[in-house]
Amino acid sequence: MTEQRLETRAVPGEIANDHKEQLARIIAQTEKITLADGRHPTVIPYLSVSRNSRQTPLIPSVLTPSFCLILQGRKKLHYGSTSLEYLPGDYMVSMITLPAFAQIAGVTRDTPYIGLRIDITTQEIASVMTQAGISVKPRDKKLNTAAFIGKADSGLLELFSRLLKLASTGSAREAGYLSGLIKHELIFNLLSGDYGHLFFQEVFFDQKADGIGKAIEWIHQNYTRSFTARELAEANNMSVSGLHHKFKAVTAMSPLQYQKQLRLQEARRLMLSGSMDATTAAMEVGYESASQFSREYRRLFGLPPLKDIQAVRKSIDTGEFYIS
Repeated sequence: MTEQRLETRAVPGEIANDHKEQLARIIAQTEKITLADGRHPTVIPYLSVSRNSRQTPLIPSVLTPSFCLILQGRKKLHYGSTSLEYLPGDYMVSMITLPAFAQIAGVTRDTPYIGLRIDITTQEIASVMTQAGISVKPRDKKLNTAAFIGKADSGLLELFSRLLKLASTGSAREAGYLSGLIKHELIFNLLSGDYGHLFFQEVFFDQKADGIGKAIEWIHQNYTRSFTARELAEANNMSVSGLHHKFKAVTAMSPLQYQKQLRLQEARRLMLSGSMDATTAAMEVGYESASQFSREYRRLFGLPPLKDIQAVRKSIDTGEFYIS
């Protein structure tokens, strides 16, 4: 796997040292909301607090469009051939739905992993750009990536402090109105900062035009359907080689790998919910062969479906599986 690094990214530990007191205050604010492991929603619909006092192995997950700020601990993320690591004071942005593997490290019961998550949409980002008259220009002609790491500055940390204060002390009425204003301010901050060119990437916003953004969205919406790379390329006025190159540049995997991982992750979710057995889940997500499903499932998750689900349920019962 290759490890992504941005030229403007802080060296490990730098941001934590520069804003140590500010991070400590925000951590104290999260403790007013919860001291339990897990992902906890707040009165603010788009904000949740995650805590985990156990280190974890790489756990399969699916990223959704979001902004995640790490306050304490260390988190590693792998998708396709790309590896990311973020530390206290770093944030990770995911622009699309993306199959990935995540791991929490560097934590103990006394110093758990603590992270804040904000759900975002491209429509919200576009709305702020329009209202504020922001124009973000790409720094080069290369396609950017579906997920990236940035460094939180003092102003961004202050916005999270205000959000947590609102979540712990404000009324539902206050939270419902004021949190929307703070979210717009946060998006404005990101678009205006050093990482604005990564936060706004045309490939994810111009879904009406032909191209890679439309191809990614189509697979996400239709992952249960069979297709060939040629059919997908022709539908988006691209060559097959061009589709593969651009798709991998953004997602670090091929279109068929992306589809396969979405299928397997959804099948796993259906089985864990108790609503379906392995064969039914396989058919639900588009597999026609139970044996092929079992082979590919084992290749991704390390165990055949039944044994994997049993292991996951046992881990959940002992509090060892959770990751956000």
